[in-house]
Amino acid sequence: MEVILKQDVQGLGYKNDIVKVKAGYGRNYLIPQGVAIIANDSNKRMMEELNRQMAHKAAKLKQDAQDMASRMGTLTLEIKTKAGETGKIFGAVTAIQVSDALKAKGFEVDRKKVLFKEQPKQLGTYTITLDLHKEVKHEITVEVTAE
Repeated sequence: MEVILKQDVQGLGYKNDIVKVKAGYGRNYLIPQGVAIIANDSNKRMMEELNRQMAHKAAKLKQDAQDMASRMGTLTLEIKTKAGETGKIFGAVTAIQVSDALKAKGFEVDRKKVLFKEQPKQLGTYTITLDLHKEVKHEITVEVTAE
């Protein structure tokens, strides 16, 4: 029996794959759970059209991420925070602060896309990676200064 997967199934395949499974597994588990649909001609044509549209959208998202990365270039953000006399800051610089600083510069980046190599807990310069797309990563420099 052939089915089209509606979501990733570990050990079986990925979303929108057409896979061959035993009839009982397909009829009694995959289809009732909403994980798959029967791979008849009309469903196959529908999936092909969906895949074509999704490929176009994915290419557009990747291009937008690359454009944003090129506009950022070697951007350096300055984040002011309270710090002690030894240079240790109170708390740490968070992804929300970096996201807000980017928003002030005109770049809309979700806080979940901000990745720290090391959490900034001292005054100084840090390199932060922005995960703009699954294939587009961009590094920026953040200078943590005292208020």
